[in-house]
Amino acid sequence: MDFSNILFRCSSLGHIMTDPKSGTGLSETAKGHLVDVYVSNKYQRHDDIQNKYIEKGNAVEEDSITLLSRLKKKFYQKNEEHLNNQWIKGTPDLFEGKSIFEADVITDAKSSWDIYTFHRVLSKGINKLYYWQLQGYMDLSGAKSANLSYCLVNTPSNLIDGEKRKLMWQMGIIDPTGNELYKEACREIEKNFIYDYETFIRHNPGYDLSFTKEEWNELGLDIPMEERLIEFTVERNEVDIMKLHSRVEQCRIWLNEFEQSRNIENLKDA
Repeated sequence: MDFSNILFRCSSLGHIMTDPKSGTGLSETAKGHLVDVYVSNKYQRHDDIQNKYIEKGNAVEEDSITLLSRLKKKFYQKNEEHLNNQWIKGTPDLFEGKSIFEADVITDAKSSWDIYTFHRVLSKGINKLYYWQLQGYMDLSGAKSANLSYCLVNTPSNLIDGEKRKLMWQMGIIDPTGNELYKEACREIEKNFIYDYETFIRHNPGYDLSFTKEEWNELGLDIPMEERLIEFTVERNEVDIMKLHSRVEQCRIWLNEFEQSRNIENLKDA
């Protein structure tokens, strides 16, 4: 198999852009990722694992876009156009400009798992994985800047129920109806995952919440919309984009050499 023209996904660029400890060649992180790329392409296997964080992100994507639209007073619509150039490929979430091919600004929306993970990003800032992902999107679209937008929106009821079941198993409870400690813990779960009571009820009609609307409002548990967005802006960096292109070329050579070494080993075993 020839890897000379393989395109790398923007979401994976941070793995190959890690610098080696020796200062030359590819890092061990990059090589490990390239082995995964090799397996996926050669054997048509994929190790993308579905978990509760990804499930929420997919389920509430439109809610996050709506939150951004309302706060910025702009109409955002999910981009479905897949982009690629000679080195990379990707699908930016949102854009501003004439089109995705002539964008001014790219926005990548991240739906936080809960109120705690949402606020932790304030101390962490933008990590290298997302930095390179955004540089990739800007390379593909022509955008001059990109936003990484963390949105705090309600968690779907099935995921809240999953957290309650997990707690029930951990507490070893068979019949939760009479266990006051469990009931109180469930109230805390709902508080941690719901930030707009009326919207949650509208999206989950008939859901048996532990709180009445009056109780929720009396406790002031709704979180103001403007406090449910944390945004970082990254400017286009032409030097880094050139480094990205060069690293992709380097990775292609590594993959072809890896393929060749695998073929030699197979011949030895034949």
